[in-house]
Amino acid sequence: MGSIVAENRKSLMLFSGRGFPELADEIGQVLGVAPTPADSYEFANGEIFVRFKDSVRGSDAFVVQSVTEGVNRWVMETLIMIDALKRGSAKRITVVLPFYPYARQDKKHRGREPISARLVADLLKTAGANRILTVDLHTAQIQGFFDGPVDHLFAMDILAEHVQKKYAGRPMTVVAPDSGRVRVAERWTDRLGGCPLAFIHKTRDPLKPNQVVANRVVGEVEGRVCLIVDDMIDTGGTITKAADILWEEGAADVIVASTHALLSDPATERLKNSRISELVVTNTLPLPPEKRLDKITVLSIAPLLARAIREVFDDGSVTTLFGGLS
Repeated sequence: MGSIVAENRKSLMLFSGRGFPELADEIGQVLGVAPTPADSYEFANGEIFVRFKDSVRGSDAFVVQSVTEGVNRWVMETLIMIDALKRGSAKRITVVLPFYPYARQDKKHRGREPISARLVADLLKTAGANRILTVDLHTAQIQGFFDGPVDHLFAMDILAEHVQKKYAGRPMTVVAPDSGRVRVAERWTDRLGGCPLAFIHKTRDPLKPNQVVANRVVGEVEGRVCLIVDDMIDTGGTITKAADILWEEGAADVIVASTHALLSDPATERLKNSRISELVVTNTLPLPPEKRLDKITVLSIAPLLARAIREVFDDGSVTTLFGGLS
């Protein structure tokens, strides 16, 4: 006999970073696969150590990491996890980043600036990642920064379903908080049956991060429920100022739908004192108890991520999850 024939078997293994292990556990419950146990800790000087307790040889590995507050720590842990899997002979490594770090730094506005979103993609590739799975990138062109497949998921259907059920029968206008979000807002108007679209014209000082000056609203908002849509909420300055100007223009109610709730200080205080009646977000990032206001509704992204992971593992189509939109 001149050869040995082995049965072609595939094994899906799930791995969780320490940024938000509850999300990985929830994904695992949907998939029916528990995250692989690991020894993860830091040395006295801050160096991170990771060792998986089970063999990963030949596995289709999915690394779930929510890059929450303390971004650089979790980015580094993700890279170390990927390296451990590569050196453990995992067959394929897919990095599941519900929130892609440094996504706002996707181009140079002025000279001598970095393109940090590209740097993160290069680091993931160099560490050994074969594929990236992420949700609602700040800009879609970030997909081109990674030299390999990128599965770009959308949380719009999850958020829109909640909005439609709760505000059914009330006239609604979708509002883009700035001109850069108009394309996203157009997709929302289509999803909500063709309701009117408006946007906030604003200016931002490039020398002062997280500070926005809202000027005026363009579109039909008087007497209507205004739904502000955005991919992320960091300090809350953009949406709270947008809410103020919408009320000044006669809006009947202001609600916000956003995928990523960063809610960096002073976001919680701003939201608490704002004229926003409801903020609908997903759990791509953890929301600690002290930031869980009564007006915040958190929807789970785990079923969507689990379905996408299963499609990737089965060599299926992730695009079909969104009716061909991807």
